[in-house]
Amino acid sequence: MAILFRSTPAATARWRPLLGELMPEHEFRFWPEIGDPAAIEYAMVWQPPPGLLASLPNLRLICGLGAGIDHLLRDPELPRHVPILRLVDPYMTDAMSEYVALQVLRLHRQDLDYLAQQRAQIWEEREQKNGAERPVGILGFGTLGQDAGRKLHALGFPVAGWSRTAKEIAGFATYAGADGLDALLAKSEILVCLLPLTAATESILNAGLFARLPRGAGLVNAGRGGHLVEADLIPALDAGRLSGAVLDVVREEPLPAGHPFWSHPRIIVTPHIAAETHPPTAAAIIRDAIRRFAAGQPVANLVDPAQGY
Repeated sequence: MAILFRSTPAATARWRPLLGELMPEHEFRFWPEIGDPAAIEYAMVWQPPPGLLASLPNLRLICGLGAGIDHLLRDPELPRHVPILRLVDPYMTDAMSEYVALQVLRLHRQDLDYLAQQRAQIWEEREQKNGAERPVGILGFGTLGQDAGRKLHALGFPVAGWSRTAKEIAGFATYAGADGLDALLAKSEILVCLLPLTAATESILNAGLFARLPRGAGLVNAGRGGHLVEADLIPALDAGRLSGAVLDVVREEPLPAGHPFWSHPRIIVTPHIAAETHPPTAAAIIRDAIRRFAAGQPVANLVDPAQGY
């Protein structure tokens, strides 16, 4: 029984020393060195080339190497009968919450304005709200969203969450569906997107949504680049509809040289690092899931392809 591993060269170098130690009972094949495809029963993958997974006739389980699985569902040849494991790692959850808290605080404390003043050598204080006066809305109130919400709440921010389906989460106002989205947007002075990318959430961050936020709201997108209609962002910033935007994800990664997001004074760009996969913890989680799957035991965090997560 063999396991195929496919990721970026840098990630493969970080994972390779761990896998043999943690899973000595398995033979590992590191893409593009596949060997006999029929011997591969498990695949640990990030952005595999279209058709790769379909070329493995005895594949039993696909293990995503990130929190999102949209990179798998984009494959037109994806073998739909094979279960997909979504990586849920407490380390990644903590890392995402750190990122969200950092960027919400930057927007709340007017960091963009003070950086501009520093460059212009202007010493001038600005009127500042307290955290309790700055409502934060989180799109996507699952594992990541709830953890980020708890940590923002501990910092004093009022936090509300929106999900596809209704949820009751102690300590939080929660919303669902189209009407619920309108209600959440109306009072979100900072909006955080942590949604999975699905047909229903593609391009959700657009001019129409920005117009339903309080004027001067801030935006943090740490979900997927496909959530944002990029052509709508700069006009919203230039018109003052939005006061600032933090983008950890964009539609084309890496962000191309010369793209206007690089130089716009109201945009902060980070290179998709909000919650990087951490091999020492993620490898053990995937190992345990594969062992449970092989033993016929229930496995947590299997994906519902119809919903996209």
